Amino acid sequence: MTDQNKTSLIHVKDLVTHYGDKKILNGVSLDVKKGEIMVIMGGSGSGKSTLLRYMLGLNKPTYGCIELLGQDITKMSPNKLHQMKKKIGVSFQGGALFGSMSVSENIQLPLTEHANLDINTMKIMSQMKLEVVNMAGFEDLMPSQLSGGMIKRAALARAIILDPELLFFDEPSAGLDPVVSAELDELILRLRDAMGMTIVVVTHELESAFKIADRITILDRGDILMCGTVEEVRSSDNHRIYNLLHRKPRRDIVDVDEYLQRLTGKSLDSVPEKSNLPNSDHSRY
Repeated sequence: MTDQNKTSLIHVKDLVTHYGDKKILNGVSLDVKKGEIMVIMGGSGSGKSTLLRYMLGLNKPTYGCIELLGQDITKMSPNKLHQMKKKIGVSFQGGALFGSMSVSENIQLPLTEHANLDINTMKIMSQMKLEVVNMAGFEDLMPSQLSGGMIKRAALARAIILDPELLFFDEPSAGLDPVVSAELDELILRLRDAMGMTIVVVTHELESAFKIADRITILDRGDILMCGTVEEVRSSDNHRIYNLLHRKPRRDIVDVDEYLQRLTGKSLDSVPEKSNLPNSDHSRY
């Protein structure tokens, strides 16, 4: 089966979102195929983390649809959305482990919430997932006793405890040294290959993105600049993509009218000329 014929497990269409009066996403459309790793990239303020939040059903969009596993989550009742989230795993940027619980207790949380299992079965399942992420033997430690990389892997074990069809990562390599980051990249690839998961990764780490991605979606100021393979992204002649890949600073041209209106709420036409200002001293200019 070709990639074009694979089923889309995630389908985002014309997604528009706001924070208050400020528009964040400007009609974003995106498909993620079954069994692929989709990396979402962009600079600070590009909208990538916002897109992730809406794909997880944490917010309702202003407009557009978000289909996960063939169902539009924007139209779901809270109960149906809760059921859908059992099929989704999420590994948050900081790990989000509970400091008062051991590693094993943290990993068992989804089982406690969503499965009717005895404690011994849950312990066995958590130990199995710890082995998957190379953390066997650390189940009794507290989060405060773990390194940054171990926290990330423990969070990943919790995210996959229910064997989800979809797995989402928010900045998996953030704050990690290059060796640990490379190990986490290898782990993500193994999860896709061994467990057949469809994975979405939000990151700004270029080396990691190029290593794990089947396709990369690049966001900028709420718009998708392009979605393509690693080679297509590398060879893009779009200057904004070039700046992102080569860490070039943006040099925006300031529109005086727009800038003044943003500061004062008034257009330039409504501001009197200096010659019309009372008691103006032209010799100062």
